[in-house]
Parts: sequence; C-alpha cells; structure tokens
Amino acid sequence: MGNLFNLDNGFFSFMGKVWDIIVLNLIWLICCLPIVTIGPATSALYYAMVKVIRRERGYAIKEYFHSFKDNLKVGTLSTLVFLVLAWILYVDYNYAQALMKDGSKMGTILISAFNGISIIAAGILAMIFPVLSRFTLGVRGLFKTTFLMAFKHIFTTIGVIVIIAVCGLALYIVIPAILFVPAVCCLICSFLIEKVFKKYMPEPEGTPEETGKDQWYLE
Repeated sequence: MGNLFNLDNGFFSFMGKVWDIIVLNLIWLICCLPIVTIGPATSALYYAMVKVIRRERGYAIKEYFHSFKDNLKVGTLSTLVFLVLAWILYVDYNYAQALMKDGSKMGTILISAFNGISIIAAGILAMIFPVLSRFTLGVRGLFKTTFLMAFKHIFTTIGVIVIIAVCGLALYIVIPAILFVPAVCCLICSFLIEKVFKKYMPEPEGTPEETGKDQWYLE
C-alpha cells in the first residue's frame, strides 16, 4: 500500500508527464498567437518534449521558455520566410490556374514547378524547428543545414510529414484535440528526428562528471 501513494511510482510519473504535455501544449498555443512566433514556439515545444518528457531533465515551463528566448530571433525570421513563401505560392498558383483555364501550356508548367517548390518547402518545414532547437545557427545556416539534413534522410522526413498530416487530420475531425495533439505529435516525431540528430552531435570529450555538462541529447 505504501508504494501506491509513492509519488515516484509509475502511475504518478506517467500522470506527471501527461500534465506536462498538456501544459506545454497550452503554452505553445499562446506563444503561437502572434503567428510570426510559430517558429520559436514550435522549436521550444520540441526542445521541452525531448528534454523534459523523454529525457526527464529539468522543468517543463522553465525549459520551454529557455528555448523560446534563445531561438526567438532566428525562429521568428524563419517563420516570416515561410509566410512570405506561402503567400507567393498562393498568388502564383492562382495565376497558373487562370492560365490553365485559358488553355495555356505555361499554366501546366508553372503548376508543376510550384508543386516541386512546395515539396521542398514541406520537407524543410517538417524539420527546421527541431533543428533550430538543437543547433545554434543563423537564418541562412539554418535553412541550408535543414535542407541538407532533410533530404539526406529523406525517409525520416517523409515519416515526419506523414505524422504531422495524420495529426492535422485528427485536429480537423476533433477540434478540441488542439489542446494536446500538437505536443503529442511533436513527441512522436522526436523518435524519428532524434535518431538523425545523434549522427550530427559531436562525440563527448568525457563523462558528465568530468565535463560538468549534462549531455542529455546523446542518450
């Protein structure tokens, strides 16, 4: 009976993680409201989900805002790049469709080109904010690194896109799921993404006791 009410037992540990996931998801929703901060908000969510929920290091809220603050500038600028690209593609798609209706072959060519650009953008978008959460890069370096990483590990990228699409469909069907699905989606994606990240992390020079650093991301 004593173990039943022990806060360190499996049940209370699991419920604590469930609570942290819900809290992190709500904070993410709030931080996404300005729209342009979706990038740093998502980067912080991924960081906290891996470090706190999976590696059991630190405190959910503290780790979230630590990452959010560190990546605010680069994450916001990256978000703006995607928003501008989305607007350009939207306008150009409409223009290409109008050409197709007029019987112009140029419309078909443009649609094909825009589809190719959209596929590349989707691959980068699926990986860029997790990359930002782990590596210190400027905007140009972030896009270059993510592009190379995403298409070098194309099957991982496809897997992440599929997971995001399924979660997006779940949100479309059950709107209240917005309260926890984004965080769960982030957590599931991390099982694929972390395998890729480990290939790019430098080998530890010593034990945590020797270096004084908690290299939780290598576990």
